[in-house]
Amino acid sequence: MLILQINICDKQLLMKKATNRIKAVLAEKGKTNNWLSETLGKNKTTVSKWCTNQMQPTLETLFEIAEALNVDVRELLVSTKSNSN
Repeated sequence: MLILQINICDKQLLMKKATNRIKAVLAEKGKTNNWLSETLGKNKTTVSKWCTNQMQPTLETLFEIAEALNVDVRELLVSTKSNSN
């Protein structure tokens, strides 16, 4: 039973791993979740979940976010490569 609980906890931690930088880029641009929600015509709760990495936007929406923030879409993603290369 303990092993199952640990596996469930590990899975939950992996699911919450940061995969986007939307919150950070919004802060860098001086914008808020509400601004992004209104600009894209998306629900505030949805945008909040993107910003906390509880949920990820579609690829199409990620490009819309990049356009709204005037950034390269790659700036919105957490790199999968280390910088030591």
